[in-house]
Amino acid sequence: MTLRREYSLGHSEYNAFLFASVGEEKIGMPLTVLTALTRLGVDPWLEAARLADLSKEAALQAFTATIARLPEGDWTASDAGAIAARLLSWLPGKSTPAVPAMAVRPGVGARTKSGFAPWLVWGALAVAILLVTVYLQADHNLEPGTRAGGTTQQ
Repeated sequence: MTLRREYSLGHSEYNAFLFASVGEEKIGMPLTVLTALTRLGVDPWLEAARLADLSKEAALQAFTATIARLPEGDWTASDAGAIAARLLSWLPGKSTPAVPAMAVRPGVGARTKSGFAPWLVWGALAVAILLVTVYLQADHNLEPGTRAGGTTQQ
């Protein structure tokens, strides 16, 4: 299954935004928007698409609140508005439209398409095993052997 274009890392229109640096964490590592959103429990691609669809003012207000929720690094909470404005400049104008869902006809599905074939294969396999078992028996009989006197062999 191929990913939708906006979710494909190699071709995502959100890459510039998601891989932009928010700032430097206290440990000295750069923090990207992708990492920041993931740490906050937000899907980065869905959030980027949502922000892209908002007006610039609404996106700035929403993303400023998101940046303010992050632990401070080389920035402070009062810098959240400026950071959000800088990062939102990397966001494309509008998100790509969602891929329309395929309509499924009632009664047509994966199970009805191949419902009989697996049973046929398993049935043929069971018959083949039974025939091999009978063939490998010395007297070609599945019942225990009997002697001429009517007693069973041990």
